[in-house]
Formats: sequence, structure tokens, C-alpha cells
Amino acid sequence: MRKQRVVVDDLMQIGCVYTLTEPLGQNFDSAFCPELTPKVLLQLGVFGGKYMTDCTAEFPSDWFDRAKLCSERHNADLNCFGVNASLPLAEWRRKGWIYAEDPRGWFQWYCRYYMGRRCLDDERQIKRWRAVRRHVAQIEKNCRSGDFDCRPKQRQAVLHWAYDSRKI
Repeated sequence: MRKQRVVVDDLMQIGCVYTLTEPLGQNFDSAFCPELTPKVLLQLGVFGGKYMTDCTAEFPSDWFDRAKLCSERHNADLNCFGVNASLPLAEWRRKGWIYAEDPRGWFQWYCRYYMGRRCLDDERQIKRWRAVRRHVAQIEKNCRSGDFDCRPKQRQAVLHWAYDSRKI
């Protein structure tokens, strides 16, 4: 694969440059096996539809076909489970979850990783992704399979991390 340079100009980053070194959706770390692609997550409804509205030019246009987006505000009704399972960005910053190159957080990292970028934050983000498995285990332990009324907030949160909580 020929390396591709990406220049980002959106509301949170101007002139940010990164390089794609892997093919789209391939060559993931063996410890990282997300169940859903960024495109599917956007179609299912994540982050109240607000998360990616000003940075669509950075990613493949087909990711936004049928994506549930709302440019005005966070709208929990757009989420797959119809509930708010997000913390404000200020809280993510306070907790130290934000890597400077990905100011929107984990999902931005995942979109860029999926695109083929590899960076110094990969190991930390993959560890964070793996830690969400404990929430999957809680849903499996406490809910009947397919009972989407059981723990909808936790199901939505797990979905944000590319675990397919519709299959639990």
C-alpha cells in the first residue's frame, strides 16, 4: 500500500496531518477485534448524532449514507437505543481520556485507525476498548438475549465502543 497523507481542517483541528499506512479496515492489532465498522456505528446511531457533523470530509463519503446525524445538538433519540450514554467532552478531558491528536476521543481514534492510521496512542486505546468487555459481561449476565429494554444505557455505551450489543 502506498502511504497516503491526510490533512484535517474542521472545527477542532486545523492543519492536522497524519499518514495512512495500512489498507482500509485491515491489519488491525491482534488484540483489537471490533464487531462494528465506523460506517455501521454511524448508521445505527451513536453519540446523539452530533459527533462527526463537521468532519465528514476526512472520511469516506459512504460512511455517512444513512448515518444518523444532527448538526445542531446532541439528540439521544438518534441513538440506537434512544438513550444518552455519553459524557460531555469536558469530562473526557478531565479524566485524561483525550489524546492530543484525536481531540474528539476514542471514536475519532477508531475511525482513523480503521482508515489505516497507526499512532503512538494505539496501545492505550486498544486497552480501553478491551476494558469495555466488562460491560458486555454485565449485560450478558443480567439480561435475556435480545431484551433491549434491559440496560439500554449500558447497551448504548457498549455500542459506542464497536461491540454489537444488539446481539447480546
